[in-house]
Amino acid sequence: MTLPTLTIGDLTARFPIIQGGMGIGVSLSRLAGAVAKAGGVGILSCAQIGYQDPTFDKGPLKANLKAIETEYQKAKAIAGSDSIIGFNIMCATYQYERYVKRCVEVGADLIISGAGLPIHLPELVANSKTKIAPIVSSAKAAKVILRTWAKRYQRTADLVVVEGPEAGGHLGFSYEDAHMAPEQMDVEFGKILKEVAVYEEQFQQKIPVVFAGGVYDRQDIQHYLDLGASGVQIASRFVVTEECDAPDSYKQMYLNAKKTDIEIIKSPVGMPGRAIHNQFTQRSAQERIPIERCRNCLSKKHCDRKTIPYCISQMLLNSVTEKPQEGLIFAGAQVHRIKEKTTVPELFAEWTGLSTITLA
Repeated sequence: MTLPTLTIGDLTARFPIIQGGMGIGVSLSRLAGAVAKAGGVGILSCAQIGYQDPTFDKGPLKANLKAIETEYQKAKAIAGSDSIIGFNIMCATYQYERYVKRCVEVGADLIISGAGLPIHLPELVANSKTKIAPIVSSAKAAKVILRTWAKRYQRTADLVVVEGPEAGGHLGFSYEDAHMAPEQMDVEFGKILKEVAVYEEQFQQKIPVVFAGGVYDRQDIQHYLDLGASGVQIASRFVVTEECDAPDSYKQMYLNAKKTDIEIIKSPVGMPGRAIHNQFTQRSAQERIPIERCRNCLSKKHCDRKTIPYCISQMLLNSVTEKPQEGLIFAGAQVHRIKEKTTVPELFAEWTGLSTITLA
């Protein structure tokens, strides 16, 4: 069976596959550009996106705002002007509003926002072509966001990303619910679809809903399409591609991971997160790791330097600067199934059933 296209307003991707945003330094222009070129939706992570800039340590915000433009332009150059390139921005980000407005300024096709409720997102993209998508994990969260947007801004989402408990990185679940069975999440997914349908009717527009979290192969993709999804979001499988921006030492952690290496950790953001066991996760479970330098990554609401267990920016930076054992390596629940390096076109060929993927 041929996979359908994914339409987001006036944008259409050849395949219903969104590459999840992964930061720091994992999904930048090379990966996002390659995914979009192959027919999917490429997503750049805004999390310390300018970390490679020589001025980053002195002025992280300025370096990040600069890198948003350069990474977006490089991704578009790889994928072509008709491609779909977006950004993932955590609600907990310090100066969240400036990041969103900067993405709009550079011409972002899409902004996906989670790690909190992006209540004010519509006003930040007003009068622009940029599409917006909240990340939700429950029908309750979907209702709160869509109802607020409808009442306050007289608009709705262009896309909704539903993130299940098998996702990597920050999870919109309690520690207990992070171990929820996929079948249980399928029921919740159905409830979310019904909630979204209310606003499709109200605004007389299609709101595509994509599922994220534990999506590994074509069977998984078809499963969620059969449940009523318009597509899926996949992240972990892209990490070991040649095009992924992460260093080989990071990719090797994925290739070496066993099922018993996957654990749920506490993030300074205040949410549980799924990561690969290493020296960092072992240490962070036993002691508070001193903060050497603040890089202004989280809002004051989410970061109290006196109480947070560690600096999330430093641990994520360790992971992509040749210190993977000493850093935080987020990964999805199916990472142990990944055994060899691949390429973005090869993954799309596997998922679509096509022998080759024309990089148009």
